[in-house]
Amino acid sequence: MLSSQSFINISFFQPQYFLMTGIPGLEAIHGWISIPFSSMYTVALTGNCLILLAVKRTHSLHQPMYYFLSMLALSDVGLSLSTLPSTLGVLWFDYRFIGFHACLIQMFFLHFFSVVESSVLLAMSFDRFVAISNPLRYASVLTNNVIIRIGAAITTRATLSLLPLPFLLKRLNYCPGKILLSHSFCFHADVMKLACADITVNILYGLYVVLSTVGVDSLLIVMSYALILHTVMGLASPRERVRTLNTCVSHILAVLVFYIPVIGVSMIHRFGKHLPHIVHALVAYVYLVVPPVLNPIIYSVKSKPIRGGMFRVLSRKGQG
Repeated sequence: MLSSQSFINISFFQPQYFLMTGIPGLEAIHGWISIPFSSMYTVALTGNCLILLAVKRTHSLHQPMYYFLSMLALSDVGLSLSTLPSTLGVLWFDYRFIGFHACLIQMFFLHFFSVVESSVLLAMSFDRFVAISNPLRYASVLTNNVIIRIGAAITTRATLSLLPLPFLLKRLNYCPGKILLSHSFCFHADVMKLACADITVNILYGLYVVLSTVGVDSLLIVMSYALILHTVMGLASPRERVRTLNTCVSHILAVLVFYIPVIGVSMIHRFGKHLPHIVHALVAYVYLVVPPVLNPIIYSVKSKPIRGGMFRVLSRKGQG
């Protein structure tokens, strides 16, 4: 007959739900904090949807550069929608419960759109490299078929890389008393720490995904700009150099807006365990909420064709 201790050792537990956390220490003013968060989500969704409509409805924007921008806007919409329901639910209504399987689904899409965004930024750097280094062949290299294949490759890569994560978490045995998440959404690194089991496989696979996607992408983007800079330095006219580099400013800003928070989240998760919980929460929000807000602002300010297309969309809405 098995002892009670033996029964505990062979039993398998998965919680029905997790308990999400808003901004630690500021629970009393979550209602006020929800105002800027609601505003940022509104700006992110409105701005990126305007970009998508502008590119779709403006024939002059049917070019590779703007198709890639549409992919970026689409990934930003997906990233915003992945966290919006749970984050505003916590801040508005103090509703902190999320089902176990709902958490895994949210985690998949959250990381999926992050990887997609990283891949799109890499594709955009390739677009800039071709446009600057070989402008005469630009249209023949980046045809519609090539762009569709790049988009399909980006989606397939993100799906295949991240599909194992929910199953790796689902196989773990969890502690009955540990259901408190560190954020108002589900991170892989956050969920796996709640397990009462060996999570070495999860740690190693998570590291592999980061290095093989965001790590490789960032390295290739740096290499692309090294080649772009080499090409630009070969131009005779200083004015031509400035004009050429100016076509890359929007993309460079988008890269910085995305990768600086990514590096911050990675560093804090690995080396900032002693930091207050509010620091972890704020850095995670910056990583997930700020890029979708800033990208449409950056491109609408720096790109006259995009700004014009967005205004035309808005004027049509006003006339309708």
